[in-house]
Amino acid sequence: MIVQAIALLDDLDKELNTYAMRVKEWYGWHFPEMGRIVNDNLAYARVIIQMGMRANAADSDLAEILPEEIETAVKAAAEVSMGTEITTEDLDNIQALAEQVVSFTEYRQQLSSYLSARMTAIAPNLTTLVGELVGARLIAHAGSLMNLAKSPASTIQILGAEKALFRALKTKHDTPKYGLIYHASLIGQATGKNKGKIARMLATKAALGLRVDALADWSAEGEGKGDNVTEEEKSALGVEGRLKIERRLASLEGRPLRPRGVAIGPNGVVGSTPGKWEVKEARKYNADADGLAGDEPAAAAPTTKNTGKDKIKDIKMIEEVNESDEGEKSEDDASGSEEEGADEDEDVEMEDEPVSQPTPTPRAAPPAVASSLTNGTTSNGDDKSDTLSTVSADTPDSPPSPTQQETNWQSSILGNTKDAKKARKKERHERKLAMSEEKSKKKAIRNAKLARKLDRKERRLKKQAQLERREEKDEQMYGELAKQAGLTIPRYKRKLERGEIKFNADGTPEAISKKEIKKAKKEAEKGTSADASGKKRKREDDAVDTVDKSEKKSKKKKSKE
Repeated sequence: MIVQAIALLDDLDKELNTYAMRVKEWYGWHFPEMGRIVNDNLAYARVIIQMGMRANAADSDLAEILPEEIETAVKAAAEVSMGTEITTEDLDNIQALAEQVVSFTEYRQQLSSYLSARMTAIAPNLTTLVGELVGARLIAHAGSLMNLAKSPASTIQILGAEKALFRALKTKHDTPKYGLIYHASLIGQATGKNKGKIARMLATKAALGLRVDALADWSAEGEGKGDNVTEEEKSALGVEGRLKIERRLASLEGRPLRPRGVAIGPNGVVGSTPGKWEVKEARKYNADADGLAGDEPAAAAPTTKNTGKDKIKDIKMIEEVNESDEGEKSEDDASGSEEEGADEDEDVEMEDEPVSQPTPTPRAAPPAVASSLTNGTTSNGDDKSDTLSTVSADTPDSPPSPTQQETNWQSSILGNTKDAKKARKKERHERKLAMSEEKSKKKAIRNAKLARKLDRKERRLKKQAQLERREEKDEQMYGELAKQAGLTIPRYKRKLERGEIKFNADGTPEAISKKEIKKAKKEAEKGTSADASGKKRKREDDAVDTVDKSEKKSKKKKSKE
């Protein structure tokens, strides 16, 4: 029953999602604004059944379906909706589909309660440890409660992750730590490094609880073996195991341990229990806090231990800021209402750009800007410019650190016009893109280096494994023979290749000594020298015979003449 119920529950979830999506898309042509106001699928379907056309929203009573705030928002949106008009036949079909969604949702709730009751009756300890849904999925995956009870804790831990397990065994990687049991509430409470420990402990307790659930004879009253057992006694093992796991999790996470049983104070009063969770209104963004009038006091600097040089730098920076403030005050007194409006625009622009920290050693200003004040306006009364420079004369050099570059960077485009603002924004965007491309290139280089390093390590390990296999093979082939000859295996192989090993009549190997090798070499050299001398003598005799014959022939010719 549990196997069929959990399978049907999964199918109902899929069908409900499909039907609810189709209802929202279909009715969205007529009233698209309601999909953003009402998020719950069941409430959306009930509103369609109750309201019908959006023109009936003002006369419809939705208090039983929606809260008061959402009901007001739906009615207000219906008056200004941009949806198309639909016919009564279209609305009938949409309402029929909405009724299907409502009926399926109610049946799913009934099936969920049935599954919870069956799991509590059949496997109370497993339900206490991992919950109704996870326990039902484990039983369905194993085929039956008895098959699951026969499985060890290690199998229960990774049940549902067979594909990942065999892939890890094939590729010689780490095996998975959990399967279907991962969705249990106890594992969800643990952090990443402790999930594996809690999963192993939970699987152990679940294996014990499953054997009690499957093999214990809870009700044997009719057979004369005992009285009925209460629900608390049935799930006692699961409750105790869950409490141990919770205390173990608290100790691993560093949280205070929960007391056992009911928290009762010294005077017999039951301790306070946590209240019901309520939705609180989120804090809204205060836009008024962004604006600064200009006469606020300076923020207190953090107290740090400065050396003598650092104190001098701080004094210089304070003096520069004071000078710039005095220049701004004098310029504000001389300017009119038009310049005040320009100053306000400038303040808005300067808020977008990063604030650069003042430096103790400013650079010399160029001749064209030498007569300007700190804020970039000229001191000449005849030529008053309403554009301000974004690059001051004391702009520091860009440091090598990327974070400091991003903080101290200033645009090279001057002016406070719309074109200048757009150009500065475009320049800032292009600079960010260039920096991101540079970071991605560096990351690719690092990944390539790491890949080469891992490749070298893998080749080194393979070579080492190959050498080990070769040594084992040599040990099997030449180990006993080398031991009988009194030599190491590498030396025995070298001598065998050079022919310096002879075998006795009984087949035992014996190494030829260096003296015997030298004698054999000398004898070989003598034999080669003797052969060479005999050949030389034969050649000389042949030469003498040829000379004698030639002389005789010449004498015969002379006598004939």
